[in-house]
Amino acid sequence: MKKIKGTLIPIGGNEDKGEGKNEKYTLEFIEDGILSHLVEEAGGLEAHIVIITTASSIPLEVGEMYMKAFTTLECKNVHILHIRNKEDAYKENAISLIKKANCVMFSGGDQSKITNKIGASPIHKLLLDRYQNEEGFVIAGTSAGAMAMSKEMIAGGSAVESFIKGAVTMYKGLDLIPELIFDTHFIQRGRFGRQSEAVAKFPDLIGIGLAEDTGMIISNGNDCTVIGSGMAIIFDGSNLSHNNEADLQEGAPMTMANLTIHVLSNGDKYDIAKRKVEVGSVIVEAN
Repeated sequence: MKKIKGTLIPIGGNEDKGEGKNEKYTLEFIEDGILSHLVEEAGGLEAHIVIITTASSIPLEVGEMYMKAFTTLECKNVHILHIRNKEDAYKENAISLIKKANCVMFSGGDQSKITNKIGASPIHKLLLDRYQNEEGFVIAGTSAGAMAMSKEMIAGGSAVESFIKGAVTMYKGLDLIPELIFDTHFIQRGRFGRQSEAVAKFPDLIGIGLAEDTGMIISNGNDCTVIGSGMAIIFDGSNLSHNNEADLQEGAPMTMANLTIHVLSNGDKYDIAKRKVEVGSVIVEAN
């Protein structure tokens, strides 16, 4: 398997942006916040950071919000890239921005907009190439931007109808890290059921549910470290002894036995290839 040189930072949404809200639930913004980690991974305050607002229905407002957040962190080179249609992903000025970037971050919104407007475009191909081959290059994404990183992407689904076949809608993502399926706003929106169904559909893949203000730094396409103030839930279907997803009609309740779940928080680590959790100095292996 080819070694990945870049870094992914998927974020569960609603990350602290230095506005002083919900201080009880956030870390110190400048030193420990998720965006601070992003800047550090990208090379520091001089790093070229490009925010892509494609997923958002209010791109101008979202762009301004991130400009303010990164200005608070004293970043010097932040650019907003509005790709509103497929043609925009072929424009030379947009491609030039991506070529210069140390970090590209996808905003939240609708993940299907990202894959429909950027998938298979020159920008998509450039992102894949740089992520795979350049050390220090970072691709980050919050909410929809995180979910689009998968190959098998959750495009939607009802939390109310959890564990009912058909409650989750799958779509093709950007295929940055094909081993994983991301879901976001995970705790706050009760998405345990739809991530379970996604893993039932693709039991060889690992599901990762990210709470708000929670992310992961994924190095070398394998080594995950949890950042932020919340939890990351790992769904490992490799030991399933019963999984009737393929046999059911839509609308029928599902059965899964021996689904392995890990609950991780800030500083905890996960090895994708070995499916191992490291909490402090303790390594936990799935049986």
